[in-house]
Amino acid sequence: MPGLPGRLLAWLFGLLLLFGAGLAAGDEPQAIPGLAARVTDLTGTLAADQKGKLEAKLAAFERNKGSQIAVLIVPTVKPESIEQYALRAVESWKLGRRGVDDGALLLVAKEDRKLRIEVGYGLEGALNDATAKRIISETISPRFKQGDFSGGIDAGIDAMIRVIGGEPLPPPGVAPSRRADSDDNFETLLFVGFVLVFVVGGVLRAIFGRLLAAGMVGVAAGVIASMLISSVLVAALLGFVACVISLFLGMLGGAGWSSGGVSWGGGGGSKSGFSGGGGSFGGGGASGDW
Repeated sequence: MPGLPGRLLAWLFGLLLLFGAGLAAGDEPQAIPGLAARVTDLTGTLAADQKGKLEAKLAAFERNKGSQIAVLIVPTVKPESIEQYALRAVESWKLGRRGVDDGALLLVAKEDRKLRIEVGYGLEGALNDATAKRIISETISPRFKQGDFSGGIDAGIDAMIRVIGGEPLPPPGVAPSRRADSDDNFETLLFVGFVLVFVVGGVLRAIFGRLLAAGMVGVAAGVIASMLISSVLVAALLGFVACVISLFLGMLGGAGWSSGGVSWGGGGGSKSGFSGGGGSFGGGGASGDW
């Protein structure tokens, strides 16, 4: 029949496209579940009471030590390696305190028969690769081989807690990071600057006029900045900038500051459940199987 070779080629080409689309879909990485608890079991491996006891143990450890440990049980991590999936998970969850980076994850891929301990930067000295490997091979894997998944996870967490417990870390509730302190000071300075220039400056301009008000705002901004940052030169520069802005607003006839619907505070939403503390990871830890 005329045109049959062309239709046949088109049909074969369509099959190839469908096959290629199927391969592409099969190569998509597994989604990382949202973090809502210290123990996330997507396989139904742990009974409710087993999961509850493990949650309580990890919560008590975090209260006493400050470190965050989480457990994640998934059916598979394919097409990725368990190392790739674990790193994506901790980068998404951000376990551990910001600046201390004292988070750790125990990941179990049940159908793949693989597991991994992923360790934050701040714990790599104590829970190093060799120690994590030993916990897997000597504590967790033997129990998994016997089908005792709950016992293996529980014993592995106990071993991780013992190791991390001996690491000298800042106590819970203490902000250890100078970078975090600097960020907080900058946010405070920014907020105070807005209030001084737009709110206080408007009131002062109405009372003393724009020149004197601008000078008063500049002096106040410089004094407050010197209390929040260590550089006197930078504080003086910020005071000068505040003075110029206040003077410019006075020339424009601005009398004050209206929020315009912007609210200052916690962001308008509240989080419930467990969440990471902003910790960082660099791929430290160990993997194994059973």
